[in-house]
Amino acid sequence: MTTLSEHPPSSALSLNPLHPLEPLTPEEVAAAVAIARSQKAIGDQFRFPCVVLHEPPKADVLSLQPGETLPREAFLILLDNATGQTYEAIVSLTTSKVTSWQHIPAVQPNIMADELSECEAAVKAHPKFVAALAKRGIADLDLVVVDPWAIGNFGFADEVGIRLSRAICYLRAVKGGNFYSRPIDGLVPVVDLNTMTVIRIEDMGVVPVPPDPGEYATRFVTQPRTDIKPLQITQPEGPSFTVEGHHIRWQNWDFRIGFTPREGLVLYTVGYEDQGTLRPILYRAALSEMVVPYGDPRPQHFRKNAFDLGEHGVGMLANSLKLGCDCLGEIYYFDAALTDSRGNVSITENAVCLHEEDYGILWKHTDWRLDEVEVRRSRRLVISFIATVDNYEYGFFWYFYQDGTIQYEVKLTGILLCGALADNPKYGTLVAPDLNALNHQHFFSMRLDFDLDGTANSVYEVNTEAEPMGPDNPYGNAFFAQSTLLPSEKAAQRLIDPFKARYWKVVNPSVQNRLGQPVGYKIIPGDNAVPYAHPDSPILKRAGFMTKHLWVTPYDASELYAAGAYPNQHPGGEGLPKWTERDRPIDNTDVVVWYTFGHHHIPRPEDWPVMPTAYSGFVLKPVGFFNASPAMDVPPSMKAQGCCHEGESSNNQ
Repeated sequence: MTTLSEHPPSSALSLNPLHPLEPLTPEEVAAAVAIARSQKAIGDQFRFPCVVLHEPPKADVLSLQPGETLPREAFLILLDNATGQTYEAIVSLTTSKVTSWQHIPAVQPNIMADELSECEAAVKAHPKFVAALAKRGIADLDLVVVDPWAIGNFGFADEVGIRLSRAICYLRAVKGGNFYSRPIDGLVPVVDLNTMTVIRIEDMGVVPVPPDPGEYATRFVTQPRTDIKPLQITQPEGPSFTVEGHHIRWQNWDFRIGFTPREGLVLYTVGYEDQGTLRPILYRAALSEMVVPYGDPRPQHFRKNAFDLGEHGVGMLANSLKLGCDCLGEIYYFDAALTDSRGNVSITENAVCLHEEDYGILWKHTDWRLDEVEVRRSRRLVISFIATVDNYEYGFFWYFYQDGTIQYEVKLTGILLCGALADNPKYGTLVAPDLNALNHQHFFSMRLDFDLDGTANSVYEVNTEAEPMGPDNPYGNAFFAQSTLLPSEKAAQRLIDPFKARYWKVVNPSVQNRLGQPVGYKIIPGDNAVPYAHPDSPILKRAGFMTKHLWVTPYDASELYAAGAYPNQHPGGEGLPKWTERDRPIDNTDVVVWYTFGHHHIPRPEDWPVMPTAYSGFVLKPVGFFNASPAMDVPPSMKAQGCCHEGESSNNQ
């Protein structure tokens, strides 16, 4: 087991230049903040929602030759609490200068962790809040939890231009207990986050607090199972991957990783070595936005539509992972160098986990005539991180397989968001006495910058069609796959269709395999859904990307986030719906594919008090990218007595 923190961090001022896509080191983060402070006279009233690598131009990275370097730059977002103004800056770490400083009007950056704690303290200190609790018979403030949420945008004029949070309140049964099981419905403080003042207390009437404590921690579980034997995963010779900085090689896979406070894990320059040539597949891949719309229309709940990336940032909320709990086996950890809101360097240790795991049978065939069996075990490389966003946990997992397949999977667990039943269970499920778990959905937008054997790619939709009965199909059994080119942005706004076995493929029309087919990868949908919000609802105006499962745009380095750069309190219309109005051509060009997948959650009693993990995602699978199966060179797995194949060839091991 190795963590990045065990090694001295690299410095931008060292004699060893960093690769241009290496994340900022802690020293670089500190330097960027210091340069900005000194050259722009930034006082204590400023917060730093974001300090990350300013990625160099894609063309410069792709043309970089061995031994060459590019200037190192940092990108900063700054919030002036005194004026409510937001700024973006670019700081050159090479020249120690602020090279760009821009005011971004009428936006709100993401809410930061220490804003949450300051907000809670302000609410608890407010006499009207204390009086509202007393009206409900609640006197012990130590048992009260104030959980600030982004307020959204619902067109209310008195909220325009003010940085706001609308808090949900809870009451623990005991100190250290599960507060999510006991919501104080009908009591909602609203706070100005720039001044940390309570601007109003929304009191919708007294609702009884649900009685069940819903405890789940080990100290509350009195009779754990006793019939579980130890399961150990060992690699006596160590793992098969190598890591240099944030550059990872595993079998034929080669890629880099980064980490941002908004997106979390970012993949760069993903390629596969094929017959001695490293072939590019993806230049950059990351989660661009995730939105959780809730389905209860009551005043207490209708605003619950969380943009977990744009309003908070899953990278900033990443867990420090624990060996044997979050990760199992021979693990390599990466730390994340971030900042707190005041610009101080904040290290999330063990933020990213890298390991291998067995994945069953890769391929097998038995030739009974020769009495010979050939079988290969599948192994996959796993790189992941986990974020806690209020009540929910999200595990974000990339899997790389030996046959060239890439899989992305989100693992959803944590605690359901509940309200007091209040005699209205229609929009949720009763999971404990008087406790209603609200219906909701989780939508994820992936930004996939494909570069299949080069930057000029095209996207096709593939539907399976049944051949009509007739002379060419006399017995009615024939069907075929019909590929249709998606030539422009509007044509590429598509929905899944399981009745047509629909998938999409990205191809390079200028590169062919040995069979004369264009090399490609296909996007295979997994668990998915459509939003049930009304087309005119505020949430669909703000998160319009949810309305389509596939979007395709021509490459633009500034188009990173499906709902726009600043969704917090934004009225909507930004991101993919706005960009694609231009209907730009996307055939045989540098394309970015945006895949939306949704997890539809009607809660169950079995999801309480902590939800067993649910899974959602998609698969990228080679289709003509290779001349044949790239997994044929995987050797048989050794076992105690010989190896996992039989026949004459077993003597060759």
